Amino acid sequence: MDNEFLDISTSLKLQLGYGIGHVLNDVCASLWFTYFLVYFHLVLEFTASQSGYLMLIGQIVDALSTPFVGYHSDHTDNSMSARYGRRKLWHFFGTLCVIISFPFIFSECISCSSTHKWAQMYYYAAFILIFQIGWAAVQISHLSLIPELADDAHVRTHLTAIRYGFTVFSNLFVYIITWAVFHFTGNCDKDQIGPNDVWKFREIMLIVIAVGTPASIFFHISIKEKPARYAIQNDTENTMTHCNLFKNIILYQVAGVYMSTRLVVNISQVLMPLYLHRTLGLAARSLAVVPLAMLLGSLIAAGVQRLTPRSITRKYTFLFGFIFSLCSYLWIYFGFDDNYKFYYIYVVAVFLGFGAAQMLVTSLSLTADLVGESTQASAFVYGLMSFTDKLSCGIAIAVIQIYADEAEATYYQYVLSIGCGAAAVMGLMFTLSLPNLTHNRITVGNIQSTDASDHETVPTGPDI
Repeated sequence: MDNEFLDISTSLKLQLGYGIGHVLNDVCASLWFTYFLVYFHLVLEFTASQSGYLMLIGQIVDALSTPFVGYHSDHTDNSMSARYGRRKLWHFFGTLCVIISFPFIFSECISCSSTHKWAQMYYYAAFILIFQIGWAAVQISHLSLIPELADDAHVRTHLTAIRYGFTVFSNLFVYIITWAVFHFTGNCDKDQIGPNDVWKFREIMLIVIAVGTPASIFFHISIKEKPARYAIQNDTENTMTHCNLFKNIILYQVAGVYMSTRLVVNISQVLMPLYLHRTLGLAARSLAVVPLAMLLGSLIAAGVQRLTPRSITRKYTFLFGFIFSLCSYLWIYFGFDDNYKFYYIYVVAVFLGFGAAQMLVTSLSLTADLVGESTQASAFVYGLMSFTDKLSCGIAIAVIQIYADEAEATYYQYVLSIGCGAAAVMGLMFTLSLPNLTHNRITVGNIQSTDASDHETVPTGPDI
């Protein structure tokens, strides 16, 4: 076992400090993706298309923000970043944006709750814009710390799995809190979600903000960012590095894997509550318990990734997750009787959570492999990956919601099974098209990185 892997795997402070740094983003994202359409469509009574447009606005802002944040995070070089760390500086900026904007999204329009819905959209869009800029800054700065903290591909996979494990626990927390609020404040086993539940979502939002904020503070206290290990001499060389990035065909293949996987994960998370409410006609309790079952499957997947030996390539781990995801979508397509509604839906949720998580962790590991030792461009690479993810998800959800108002009850059943199933197949095709190269040989732009102090050999990682 490599010394580096031994040091990181036994450092509880590093694991806890790094993993907890994305908790605020995770709890907010859980509410955003799982309950945004539910809250705006079923509680605030926006139309399905209006709710979809608001989510599209957020996804577009997020998509445009991620490459911007990534580029400037790589280029940040001033006295403050030298003392505090360029990644942590952007993380701090994003955290402030999230804290000051998110509470207004999951609350009624202040002094305008009785105005026309189209007018209220401008109010919510302003806070969504601030929130998504902040969310992108936290996400990219946190992801780009992985190559900064570790050279070895297996160590990066370990840190990625830890990060995803905290994401799973954050989502579990949100769903448990949601279930508790619904359970102790009404008859959630019989009643469906409606306009009278607006205050419940406000209470859930305040709880998650109260938990996420101290977690971010702990991250900034416990993690000390190292100076950039690979120096870039001037702006011209900086520009060449990022321009040559686009000449690498593997960049587009990895982006295809990441985009497809995110479509599977995010659309499943967004549409599952609407599928439970509208297609299956289940009560409010299911909107917390079924996503909870999905997250239990994700937690199992994070543990499997942690124990995966080096001999297992990225392609095999992605294929493993794909099989579980495909089985769950086939079950959704054919399942409709009472046994399915009240019992088997939880098995489907576990399968779906496991498969999607397995594919997602693999896609994140592929992105870290793409960066390789060229950490001077890591944030920009993650920004490009996230750009494809956010834009494609926003467009897909908006298009789905446009046709939802007049559609039949089975609409979300077919969208989930066929749409997400097709995205999973697309992700598998992109993964299988990747060459069997080690992470050191798919360095961005095929540019050899230069260590600022030494020319040490970076350990070779496993095949893709």
